[in-house]
Amino acid sequence: MTSPAVLLPLDPLAVRRPRPDPHFLPEAEAVREAGGTWRLLDHDALLAGDAKAAVRLLPEGCGPLWYRGWMVDTASYHALAEALAARGGALQTSSADYARAHELPGWYEVFAGATPATRWLPGAGLPGRAALAEAARLLGTGPAVVKDYVKSRKHEWHEACFVPELTDTDALCRVVARFVELQGDDLAGGVVLRRFEDFVQRSDGSGPARAVEARVWWLDGEPVLVGPHPDVPGDVPAPDLSAVRPLVSALGCRFVTTDLAQRAGDGEWRVVEVGDGQVSGLSRTADLTVLLTALLSAPAR
Repeated sequence: MTSPAVLLPLDPLAVRRPRPDPHFLPEAEAVREAGGTWRLLDHDALLAGDAKAAVRLLPEGCGPLWYRGWMVDTASYHALAEALAARGGALQTSSADYARAHELPGWYEVFAGATPATRWLPGAGLPGRAALAEAARLLGTGPAVVKDYVKSRKHEWHEACFVPELTDTDALCRVVARFVELQGDDLAGGVVLRRFEDFVQRSDGSGPARAVEARVWWLDGEPVLVGPHPDVPGDVPAPDLSAVRPLVSALGCRFVTTDLAQRAGDGEWRVVEVGDGQVSGLSRTADLTVLLTALLSAPAR
């Protein structure tokens, strides 16, 4: 049976002599060292809406593929899957599974007991005041964070992420409006409100303390790599996965990540985020060889 190849983004400055995007060169090298094959995707063409041009460098009959690259929206991923199928390629994560793991409404119900309580308001624009107030009422009182279906703006914490009190509708509307403004055309799916939970924090001395998060990479329901979140590199946390493992299996997606943080007070490991493993960032200290060897040796489907 043919082993999957790894599909990496093309360096946009090397169209005449194609090579991987510099950001993904370490992954290309890890694939080579593991005895695997990598292929190139024109990510810019895909985002421009030309999926056929995006896969032009792949040979006919390119077979099973894992994507490891920049984040793409669900519509673009579906177009990529169709363009690859026309060339005899098969992404090992289906379009439906990509959407389920990549966007919060797809995974939230499965993980609801292990992640902060959440409400979301679908739509590309700014939700109305009444809709925001009702979503906040359903979450109760206390602090919350604002994000969209995929990302937050935690680096603009007080400006566009953190709401100190859900019942303060003026503050809620102000933070949400700024979040929507800063996201612009990158707003994914709609606005999300999540109850804030206090997690164990540390500081590396270069800035304020931040929650210690572990990123766990799951393949076919098994954890194949545990490392720090890319935004908080350092010592690798050792999360308890006993409660998360059955939830990952219940989600039913082949290749996913879970970001876990330990709640202050009771020490429970909580799911901060779920993501599709193909577009999740790797910490610079993560063991690429372990992850990519697992992908290359996974059974093709």
